Amino acid sequence: MNRGIGIVLLAVGIVLIVYGAHSSDSAASHVSNFFTGSPTNKALWLLIGGIASAALGVIMFFVPVGKMR
Repeated sequence: MNRGIGIVLLAVGIVLIVYGAHSSDSAASHVSNFFTGSPTNKALWLLIGGIASAALGVIMFFVPVGKMR
């Protein structure tokens, strides 16, 4: 069960990372980067959420679950 959830979280994380990378390359992000020195909040949260989801997915897929009593 955990392996299935891990695969789903990994896939969702990869999609969020790709979507965040595209969002950080948008015109609004370039304007925000010009004035504030950082991309838009949407792009940052998509990247952070994608990295966290992918990391949790990898952990859930590769770390064995202890035996239940």
